[in-house]
Amino acid sequence: MIGIAAGFYLLANGRIAGISGIVEQALQPTSSGFSQSLAFVLGLPLGTLVVSFLAPGIVPRVELLGGTGMIVAAGLLVGFGARVAGGCTSGHGVCGLPRFSIRSIVATATFMCVAALTVFVVRHVF
Repeated sequence: MIGIAAGFYLLANGRIAGISGIVEQALQPTSSGFSQSLAFVLGLPLGTLVVSFLAPGIVPRVELLGGTGMIVAAGLLVGFGARVAGGCTSGHGVCGLPRFSIRSIVATATFMCVAALTVFVVRHVF
């Protein structure tokens, strides 16, 4: 469904549905006061809430295992990584790979390898 939505977003707007880029645009002031990017960002959690209300059990329960400091640090690291990579998983993995973007292929391979390494270290080293 994410891929279909990203495809519709590209067809309708001519832009990639990379969440980090859309969030950055949503945080910039506009002359109209309410941007399409802000609507997109607000729709992400609202869509999840609507689906969880209409079809309970489809949306899995999320349990955060780290403390507040760990979650803040993780969020900052993810944001930093998205900035350095020129996009996030949705931009590179969902939108860039189907377009055969070399930059997205390298970025996706990099964050998948780092994710696997992180899981290994957390589960087997610490």
